[in-house]
Amino acid sequence: MACYFARDAWLPSGWARDVRIDVDEAGTLLGVSPDANDEGCERIEGIVIPGLADVHSHAFQRAMAGLAEGSRGAHPTDTFWTWRELMYAIVERISPAAMEDIALQLYIELLKGGYTSVCEFHYVHHSPDGTPYADPAEMSERIVAAAMRACIGLTLLPVLYMTSNFDGAPPHSGQRRFIATPEHILRLVQRLRQAHGEAIAVGIAPHSLRAVPEPALCEILQGFAALGGGPIHMHVAEQVKEVDDCVAFTGERPVQWLLARHRIDASWCLVHATHMTADETHALARTAATAGLCPTTEGNLGDGIFTLPAYIASGGAYAIGSDSNVCSRAAEELRLLEYAQRMRHRRRNVASRNAGPAGEALYRAAVSGGARASGRAIDGIARGQRADLVVLDRNHPALLGRPVGAVLDAYVFCGHGNPVRDVMVGGRWVLRDRRHALQDIAAARYATALRDLA
Repeated sequence: MACYFARDAWLPSGWARDVRIDVDEAGTLLGVSPDANDEGCERIEGIVIPGLADVHSHAFQRAMAGLAEGSRGAHPTDTFWTWRELMYAIVERISPAAMEDIALQLYIELLKGGYTSVCEFHYVHHSPDGTPYADPAEMSERIVAAAMRACIGLTLLPVLYMTSNFDGAPPHSGQRRFIATPEHILRLVQRLRQAHGEAIAVGIAPHSLRAVPEPALCEILQGFAALGGGPIHMHVAEQVKEVDDCVAFTGERPVQWLLARHRIDASWCLVHATHMTADETHALARTAATAGLCPTTEGNLGDGIFTLPAYIASGGAYAIGSDSNVCSRAAEELRLLEYAQRMRHRRRNVASRNAGPAGEALYRAAVSGGARASGRAIDGIARGQRADLVVLDRNHPALLGRPVGAVLDAYVFCGHGNPVRDVMVGGRWVLRDRRHALQDIAAARYATALRDLA
């Protein structure tokens, strides 16, 4: 057992002073005791907050960040749908080794950005021509290897992808590395769980309603339940065109269709859910599912703005994700989530509903929603949860002179640098004084991977 002492720590009940944190050999919090003494404990020099889960990541897309902004001949009416063409071009060239190297670089960046877990929405399964690798888990294992080397918590979500639109149109050539059957994904889940046990969490990700026909969706959900269940993530209602296509084919909107036919509960994370009616917003909030919001990617792709005030008012859970990985800092995702709402509604502190500090409201929601969506015990600094801690430098200019009660507001809304100094994941320090043990090796291998892709 290890013991740590923090002068200031943010617990589920709020800010606490002189906190003793006991961690067992498995990296689980045995006890969290405010108003304690530091006898026999290692002192943590900084302000301690819980780490966050990144609930939606496509690791390989880190390699294309900054390449789709017009400098390389973007379409004159650029949208999400034209952006996909560059993404497909990158997908065609990624080798297993490059996948691991890109993911390792990203996961170290996420740790530095205040995330301690990542949910990888993983859909590059096969070789470039679409044929399976000799080991069907080749690309999945590369993601696992990168996460274990980086020492970030992982929820791996193998993606089911079958069609290119609601009418069952066959996938096109750019999607051939994604294509799988429910049986293939379920076998992959079994294989990964047997190989890695509790070291990672493994769920499933039916990609979207346009990519998974209804019979296949029923099949994979039933098969997954038979395996014991777990996290279920799905893209939904990200784009207006997607909503329009769904209405044209089914007569219903995506969220409306999904809620009417399937039991959506706390194991689900509906990613984006950007375009919902008031009825859909209220109904989704009442399911206990998590809305996986990715503000920097949604802004980058021109997706739209989530209906956050109505969703919060209905009791909805939400969390944040880095998605296309144009941003790796949790505070920036939270800041943009709030700022987009302020611009839309022309008022401040939207997420807090005027009930307290906006930074704390956003952070509290992201901690709890992230734990729920990841299927891991990471719901704050409390007994029985994983020892996933982020230490903020109280002398950083963004926090300097701020009272402890204003630290999370300053962390989220003061964009002057990054005050994250140390990070613990599962009881192990993986970032000390802003350095990761593998950061230089990872950067060199990432540079090689980019040259190969070019």
